[in-house]
Amino acid sequence: MVRTPEGYKPDRKSFSKLLHNMDLLKAEGMPQWDLAELDELIDSSNMTVAEWNKIGKIIADAYDKYDGFVVLHGTDTMAYTASALSFMLEHISKPVILTGSQIPLCEIRSDGRDNLITSLLIAASDMVHEVCIYFGNKLLRGNRSIKYSSVGLIAFQSPNYPALAEVGISISYNRAFLKEKDTEEFSCVPFKNIPIGVIKVFPGIQFEIFEPIMTEKLKGIVIETFGAGNIPGYSGALLPIIKKAFENGTIVTVCSQCPQGSVSLGEYEASMALKNAGAVSGYDITTEAAVAKLYYLFSKGYPADKIKILMEKNLCGEMKG
Repeated sequence: MVRTPEGYKPDRKSFSKLLHNMDLLKAEGMPQWDLAELDELIDSSNMTVAEWNKIGKIIADAYDKYDGFVVLHGTDTMAYTASALSFMLEHISKPVILTGSQIPLCEIRSDGRDNLITSLLIAASDMVHEVCIYFGNKLLRGNRSIKYSSVGLIAFQSPNYPALAEVGISISYNRAFLKEKDTEEFSCVPFKNIPIGVIKVFPGIQFEIFEPIMTEKLKGIVIETFGAGNIPGYSGALLPIIKKAFENGTIVTVCSQCPQGSVSLGEYEASMALKNAGAVSGYDITTEAAVAKLYYLFSKGYPADKIKILMEKNLCGEMKG
């Protein structure tokens, strides 16, 4: 990002210059690195499936050439991209570390310098074999992460899974929670641009407003419910809509609005209706990971029945096993 009269915006030439002028990136002890840039740099709020596929392809094409990869990314959608890459890059056994900054790299107080340097060191360490986010002195599993703060330098949290490493004077890895090296053959699964939606439940919600979108075109929907999967009854207004989605083959996945904890459909009467209508439990998965997982499973070409089963199973560390 660079300053412009319209506010901060990405600039390809300025970014390359900033990186190559950072003497610490050439210091003794730093790993050798190469820079690969997309043709067009965008604000991360403009991320789409197309950009996820481009990033995944760059990594896949260079997979055998490098020990690890660092993806420089805006913070707004970093957790979505980290989740997407964790599914897209099947059986990955090398580190893919996403990082960025809250204060742009062009500014004096930018936190991006330390985030970048440490990410490069982690990517070259052979300690990590998965997609992660490194930010604010913590290494987090990518598909367990959420953006927590828009102003703090500790911008991300992993509410339902411990940090994989904490960084102070040294890098202290939480070895018990790191993934083992995957021994199966690595592959990259490009995502199809599948129609997927997210609904956040709130007091007084008028469910009938959402009925028109419940067509055969909608392949998956994530419902962010209260607590452990609870929804307001409102004389059963949601049930016909969920049943319609079910009949159309739409996968309805239930997540919690609470960052910490797990969905347990049927534990309360207020969630039994969703279970009876054919919704699947996202357990402790984040909304970001649930969306990415739906893209992945549909892109694999699986039938709806198999997708429903797999949405409730841990595939790459995104939910409790």
